Amino acid sequence: MLKSRLYLLLIASGLTLSCVTGAADLTDADQIVHQANLVQYYAADDGRSIARMTIIDARGNRQMRQFTILRKDVEEGADQRYLVVFSRPPDVHGTVFRVEKHVKRDDDRWLYLPDLDLVKRISAGDKRTSFVGTHYYYEDVSGRNENEDAHELEETTDTYYVIKNTPRNPGSVEFAYYRAWVDKKSFLPMKSIYYDQSDKEYRRIEVEKTEDFQGHTTATQVKVSDLISGGHTLAQFRYIQYDMGMPDNIFSERSLRNPPAKWLKAQ
Repeated sequence: MLKSRLYLLLIASGLTLSCVTGAADLTDADQIVHQANLVQYYAADDGRSIARMTIIDARGNRQMRQFTILRKDVEEGADQRYLVVFSRPPDVHGTVFRVEKHVKRDDDRWLYLPDLDLVKRISAGDKRTSFVGTHYYYEDVSGRNENEDAHELEETTDTYYVIKNTPRNPGSVEFAYYRAWVDKKSFLPMKSIYYDQSDKEYRRIEVEKTEDFQGHTTATQVKVSDLISGGHTLAQFRYIQYDMGMPDNIFSERSLRNPPAKWLKAQ
């Protein structure tokens, strides 16, 4: 694990240096997407943040969701574990979302509903449906498997690599393709736009703010917009911390009904 992390760190440093010093831009779309995936979802060995999502519909009506996200890598750039524990508002307090993320097969996802004392399995077909009433999808929380799409470098600007991503299994998703604008210095995807079968934009994800935490460029404010309904969700991430040394057992089935209070508190 340590050797793998050091190797990837050297790669990341080299890629960033090439952008800063004016060396040749990257041309391999798969390499760019892989590096962006590492930056966005695999910072450090584990991480925690407290998220507040404000849901705003086309009429300006607002709802709020607040939760803590815990994440641990099983293997760098591969399998991961996630636990998402809701604290506000009262009607979702105690709801828990658990993910076993896999690279070589479909992810396993469960949702615990405390009012019913029910554990509901989220099927692979539901991964691109609304995440607890927000404009986020279940898949957005832990990330889309990069191997599910074919990647094409469409444009290289002074600031971004523009990547077109086309699903290898079109029948499994609602979009025809999406474009991602990957920052050339940090390799953080700063914008993604999804297109339907008529090449019409219908969904947009935009990173509005970033900060550096323990050497990792991290999105701290993200806007997800439904371009058809006119609504959007604004997500703000706070109390971000990496390399906390989380044990494996806090990501177990038991934590759905008994979340690990020690690891949920902002430090």
